[in-house]
Amino acid sequence: MDVLDQSEIDALLAAVDTGEVKQEKPQIQIFSRHRRDLDTVEVRPYDFKRPERVSKDQMRSLQTLHEAFARNFGAALSGFLRTIVEIKVANCEQMTYAEFISGLPNPTSFNLLEAKPLEGQMCLEISPLIIYPIIDRLLGGTNQELFIPQRPLTVIETRLISKVTSRGLTALSEAWAGIKALAFEIVASESNPQLVQIVPPNEVVIVIGFEMRLANRAGTMNLCIPYNVIEPIIESLSSQNWFNVAKTDRSVEIRKTISNNLTSAAVTVTGLLAETTITLSDLMNLSTGDIIVTERAASSPVVLCVEGEKRFIGNVGMHKGMRAAKLIRSIQPNERI
Repeated sequence: MDVLDQSEIDALLAAVDTGEVKQEKPQIQIFSRHRRDLDTVEVRPYDFKRPERVSKDQMRSLQTLHEAFARNFGAALSGFLRTIVEIKVANCEQMTYAEFISGLPNPTSFNLLEAKPLEGQMCLEISPLIIYPIIDRLLGGTNQELFIPQRPLTVIETRLISKVTSRGLTALSEAWAGIKALAFEIVASESNPQLVQIVPPNEVVIVIGFEMRLANRAGTMNLCIPYNVIEPIIESLSSQNWFNVAKTDRSVEIRKTISNNLTSAAVTVTGLLAETTITLSDLMNLSTGDIIVTERAASSPVVLCVEGEKRFIGNVGMHKGMRAAKLIRSIQPNERI
């Protein structure tokens, strides 16, 4: 093999720059049992540190599911705190457990959840930036000049926050009811996330990040779901039919329940004999025995109103010694009476 000196190397590099010598492109080699056309093969980079075990379809289903959870949880907190609380999904991604833990503050409110009958544990982390404003609101504060302390929660503060997390678990169970009936429960709480190891560091987890806003304060909340916990029901998330099936089954039951309740509901039916206008001075001077004359004849049909809405044209009279109204026809929606 010939060894090039420095002058030959410089001349070769100059020829490549000027285009006299074309630079050879490395050929892509794909090893497979089946021969394929390289022009039609899609080659994508793969990061072995962050394997994607959950498909994009399943991730979209998880995001939609937890958007419903965010709405229900926000409504429950708004009623509990007597102020508007906005919660929305900020991000939904999969990563390793080590990456999730490394991005959390210390101290924080780190809760371990169990979702019976699923095996394993989930994590619910709530930032101190929103924890202390909620506590201040529960104790009658205004959050105007609230200082966020850098310390773990006290026993009393943990007790107060448990009333908030319990409502979150209820909303979480309602959101997952379309997939599987799960009973969420907090089994442990910790202030330092680094001390909690529910899965190996390289295990894949799904992290749903939420943004919580309370008046002039805002913070984050993260729900960490290890893949091995929801693996038994992951196929239920891949099919988009679970939205339609749940709605169809429940809509039939809801429609039947509403119909049964409405058929036994009582409504008020009144007969509108006539209408007219008078001046305010005439109204003030009215006394017993005065007669108000209208343009409607006494023998003409009356308007029958159901709960104040004009619905029918009919006649009023007597039937078996009781006042009665006989229907002639119904009033059309655009008809002027």
